[in-house]
Amino acid sequence: MPRQSRIDAPGALHHIIVRGIERRKIFHNDKDRNAFLDRIGVVLKETSKSCYAWTLIPNHVHFLFRTGTIPIATVKRRVLTSYAVTFNRRYHRHGHLFQNRYKSILCQEDRYFLELIRYIHLNPLRAGLIKDYNALCRYSYSGHSVVLGERKNDWQDTEYVLGFFGIKRGVARRKYRRYVQEGVEWGRRPELVGGGLIRSFGGWQEVKRLKDEGVRVKEDERILGDSCFVLEVLREAEERFQRGYALKSQGYTIEHLAKRVADIFGVDAKDILKAGKYREIAAARSVFCYWAVREFNMSATALAERIGMTQPAVSISVQRGEKIAEGMGLRLDNIL
Repeated sequence: MPRQSRIDAPGALHHIIVRGIERRKIFHNDKDRNAFLDRIGVVLKETSKSCYAWTLIPNHVHFLFRTGTIPIATVKRRVLTSYAVTFNRRYHRHGHLFQNRYKSILCQEDRYFLELIRYIHLNPLRAGLIKDYNALCRYSYSGHSVVLGERKNDWQDTEYVLGFFGIKRGVARRKYRRYVQEGVEWGRRPELVGGGLIRSFGGWQEVKRLKDEGVRVKEDERILGDSCFVLEVLREAEERFQRGYALKSQGYTIEHLAKRVADIFGVDAKDILKAGKYREIAAARSVFCYWAVREFNMSATALAERIGMTQPAVSISVQRGEKIAEGMGLRLDNIL
């Protein structure tokens, strides 16, 4: 059976799991771990992604991201490729370091956000990397100590997490600490990372109960959420794909899109498509990038190569273009 494509959308919450090939170690020491975190920090800043939870285990990593305008696949490729090159050079090895197919689970936020924060941050304790919960609160390679204020990094969004536990930071941190500690006795929680149907409904017993009651449920391995959430995500993903497919099937190209944007802003379409920085066409180019990525389903990396920009610059342009289009009341389906 062919593998399903990953589902991604701006603003979506994703639990990402990356494993070493054949479950081999991807970190041998703190130097490796720090190099990986440094790279994560650079890429997250460049792509405007939010990270709420993370942990590094010797042979795999967990992250809880909210996507921005750049797809998860692009972010992970930039992080993993550069780290693998450094790792292979350092240890005089060749070949793949990571499993080719990392796991990306789109999550229903209101139901699972705090559960996933707790699950991800307890991983070092479950893996036996530290002796007890107090050690976890000081552990350098899990986002838990950052939320507690024991350590700092500038790419983890702790304020959003603490906001669920209180307005005053000290009170919120105490409540958060207790919340995570309460999860220690729950063990591995396979329903949060296992099969889609089991994961979405809290285990086989709940699935069986629903079926016994004649309740029809919708499940998907790529999504963590209840049946209604799964259906909504799949519907929106299909609509985005169909929009891009319909435009291409009608003969519309990137060049055609550039011409229509140029007409709106009174600039030359050739300037939108050629390499270089042109202040006078910045707004037009931003809207062009926004529609090319969001409506034509063009990857930011491919678009960057086509118009002579860097991938981070395309990411910024997509965000700016969305605001400009909304402010001017522009819709692609009204101009093509």
